Amino acid sequence: MNAENPVWSLLWTFGLISLFAVGGGNSAIPEMHRVAVDVRHWLTDQQFADVFAISQLSPGPNVLIVTLIGYSVAGVVGAVVATLAMCVPTAVLAYGVSQLMARSSHASWPGLIRTALVPLSIGLMGASGLILALTADRTWAAALVTAIAALLAVATRLNPLWILLAGGCLGFAGFI
Repeated sequence: MNAENPVWSLLWTFGLISLFAVGGGNSAIPEMHRVAVDVRHWLTDQQFADVFAISQLSPGPNVLIVTLIGYSVAGVVGAVVATLAMCVPTAVLAYGVSQLMARSSHASWPGLIRTALVPLSIGLMGASGLILALTADRTWAAALVTAIAALLAVATRLNPLWILLAGGCLGFAGFI
C-alpha cells in the first residue's frame, strides 16, 4: 500500500473507522476529526465543522461527511472511495453478525451484546457532540448558545427544530 497516495489513505482510514462506528457514522466523528484534522491535516477545525454541518443539512445518510472529506482530499475519486470505504466493510460485518445472531436467537448472548452496545453508543455520540462543540464554538457567545441549546434539549420537551431555528437566527443576525 502506498501511504503517500491520498486515495489509499482514504480507503484505509475510512475502512478501519467504519469497523468501529458502533451506533452509526456520527459515533465515529471524534476519530474522523482526529485523523482528518490532527493526524493527516486534510482539513482545519473550521473546515471540519463546516463539512459536518453541510453533511447534516444535506438529504441522505449522516455518513455523508466522509464523502465531503474524501472530496476535499482527492476530488470525485476521493469522495467515492471514502464513501465506499465507510459503508462496505460495515455492511458486510453487519450482515455477518445478523446472520450469526439469527442462528443464535435462542441463546442469551445476543441480548447481552445488544444491551452492552447501548451505553457504548451513547458515550460515542456524547464524545461526538463534544468534539463538534469544541470545533465549531470559537467565541464565548457561540459556546453559550451551544450550552443553552443542550440544556433546553435535555431539560424540556421543546422540539429540537425550534432550538436549531433559534440558533440559526442568532447566527444570521450576527450575534454568534
